[in-house]
Amino acid sequence: MPDGPLELYIGDVVRLRKPHPCGSTDWTVVRLGADIGLRCHGCEHKVLLPRRTLERRLKQFVSRGEPRVDTPTGPGAAA
Repeated sequence: MPDGPLELYIGDVVRLRKPHPCGSTDWTVVRLGADIGLRCHGCEHKVLLPRRTLERRLKQFVSRGEPRVDTPTGPGAAA
């Protein structure tokens, strides 16, 4: 069992176990949070899946997106 939540990045391409009705099994991650936003490679349909559901359905990573670098903003941030 994994130690923590699955590391996902915007732009990751994932392959799920069951195909979408259009026939494609590859999806691009377009939103992160408690729910993960995915866009189908076959028909461009967008869906939101709970993170836990995605972790169960994930078969493999096809390619990885770039990790997001958070930059501090607001008072006290380096200029």
